[in-house]
Amino acid sequence: MKRNKRLSLVALCMFAMTVTAQTTEIAVVDRPFVTTQHASPTTYRTPLHGGCLKKLPVGQVQPRGFLREILNRQRAGLNGQLGTVSAWLDKNNNQWLSDTGDHGWEEVPYWLRGYSSLAYILDDEAMKREAQVWFDAVLQHVKPNGLLGPDAMDGDTQNPELWAKMPMLWALQTYYEHSGDERVLTAMTNYFHWELTIPDEHFLKGLWQAKRGSDNEWSVVWLFNQTGDESILPLIDKLHRCGVDWTMKNDLPNWHGVNVAQGFREPATYYIYSGDSLMLQAAYANHQLMRQRYGQVPGGMYGADENARQGYIDPRQGTETCAVVEQMASDELLMGITGDPFWADHCEQVAFNTLPAALMPDMRSLRYLTAPNMAVSDGRNHAPSIDNSLRGMLSMSPFSSRCCQHNHGMGWPYFAEHLVMGTADGGLCTMLYSASETETRVGSGQSVRIVEDTRYPFEEEVRFTLGLDQPATFPLYLRIPAWAEGATATLNGSPLEVQLKAGAYLRIARQWNDHDQLRLTLPMRITTQQWQQNKGSISVDYGPLTLSLRIDERYVQRDSSDPAIVQDDSHWQADVDKSLWPAYEIFADSPWNYALKVDDRQQPVDISMTRRPWPADDYPFTPDAVPLQFTAVGRRVPSWGWDDTGMTAQLPTRFASRAADEESITLVPMGAARLRITAFPQADVSGFLPDCED
Repeated sequence: MKRNKRLSLVALCMFAMTVTAQTTEIAVVDRPFVTTQHASPTTYRTPLHGGCLKKLPVGQVQPRGFLREILNRQRAGLNGQLGTVSAWLDKNNNQWLSDTGDHGWEEVPYWLRGYSSLAYILDDEAMKREAQVWFDAVLQHVKPNGLLGPDAMDGDTQNPELWAKMPMLWALQTYYEHSGDERVLTAMTNYFHWELTIPDEHFLKGLWQAKRGSDNEWSVVWLFNQTGDESILPLIDKLHRCGVDWTMKNDLPNWHGVNVAQGFREPATYYIYSGDSLMLQAAYANHQLMRQRYGQVPGGMYGADENARQGYIDPRQGTETCAVVEQMASDELLMGITGDPFWADHCEQVAFNTLPAALMPDMRSLRYLTAPNMAVSDGRNHAPSIDNSLRGMLSMSPFSSRCCQHNHGMGWPYFAEHLVMGTADGGLCTMLYSASETETRVGSGQSVRIVEDTRYPFEEEVRFTLGLDQPATFPLYLRIPAWAEGATATLNGSPLEVQLKAGAYLRIARQWNDHDQLRLTLPMRITTQQWQQNKGSISVDYGPLTLSLRIDERYVQRDSSDPAIVQDDSHWQADVDKSLWPAYEIFADSPWNYALKVDDRQQPVDISMTRRPWPADDYPFTPDAVPLQFTAVGRRVPSWGWDDTGMTAQLPTRFASRAADEESITLVPMGAARLRITAFPQADVSGFLPDCED
């Protein structure tokens, strides 16, 4: 069998420069590696496999610029304030705070893992104290047999409920990185020993846990890397054996959107224990299969709504906000396991294009389902156009649903934590690009500071300044995105005479000095993608940004406790001032049913870009503030409107009449558009029949 080049974990030097100075080596490599002899890399303890990159402890990477602004808004928004709003986080009789509680099941750990990461990144004392209340309670209520958290669900003591423990384990890992509290290691070790005692026939039984056991597997890997205790490693095998089979050929064991977003990577997590490269291939295959069947859409996600359905593949089908942040978390883990820059590219694609549009700019409300094509964001019941018969699936609400309401908070903090990662050869790697400041140790323990200055993805340059108390020798890797053909770099003002490769890394190993400067230029070009399975529709990209039609958005404020537009599975705490937490419906106040005019090369005709002033509030993800705007040519499709449920209709066929008149249309980055058309029908189609309707 031929080895998949993408999956190879041996870092191959693709292009090596002549040594420009005694202390400088420059190379272009497919993967980060351990030594200059290209040994198989690992940031894991023996006998684990893989591990090209390692996440730095929470707080060592400090976001700046617009990412810092996003985190500040999250602190003032729903995630930061949810402890005083959501009934599921009410401390009175909460099952995570006492042995007799009756609420808080998955909501507390869902919320706490994002909240605690945010607290430690921002070094917010009040938030840290609040997080400590929950962590102390969890660690103080560990049962004598090792069980942590709620004892059972619905009285079923024979088949233990393990799912809610999995996000809590992730939260505990973040807490340990911040605090070094040894109680975490003891509690997790005892808990894993308890899990090993559960008979297979009673292990991972239940609605979610068999499909999401990879989260538990990752926690075992994390703990082993902390302690080296090999007695817990067989649990990885048990979790893999008892969970659903994510290694199926040309099929998935489940098509629930959130399950896929976090479950597809399970074979790659199991690879860490087994060393079987077929497991890595299975994870890639799962990712690709979901997108072949339901992901023929821009923005990095897929049209699962809640459960993907055969025949429902149009770009109007949405993705849960839970699935968006779970996909990003999976991408981030796979970055570390494989070192493959593909996963960083994909994480940025989701983060910059889909996640911002799922949240209100003040981050005080969110949407349950977000789609590439949605010309309305209201509270109506749109079933069966979407796979849920409840109201409020598309409205912006602080009570969109109890899952997304609590889980969305990990998206941006986890992204920030993975901007810079450690390498197995004692260096650092810039994996996700955003303004930031990283203070950590390299090599044999030398302290280093890297200041990253950029407005990426809204500009092409990324500038790095190193700060060192004394010179230090270590490798620094810069990821070159797959779209960045013709990327260039300079070191202290001098061009590096090396041909950078898109979808690879620039590796610079040298003795670094205080105030050394690197400049990376990533040329952004307008490109298109044609989605053949979705009626040959076209999407437009500019570097990592996907573009959407700018639609004038009319916001109508609603009472967020009104059951007419809000789901009934989320509940308020008593005495909350609900007027501070409104819901919104968003309606189109301008035409949206445009087809895009493209030439024979599928490029937009007469497209041009305008750079606008950077927003004064440092938040670029609104139509009025976004610093990039494009104009192109479109033609209206009169028959393309609303379906019987009031939802954006499916893409028109090539036989649907296009208006004779061409119009100038405005495109903005997808993440700035809460209403948008992103997958466009073509304005002129071969075989076009102008007098025919759908």
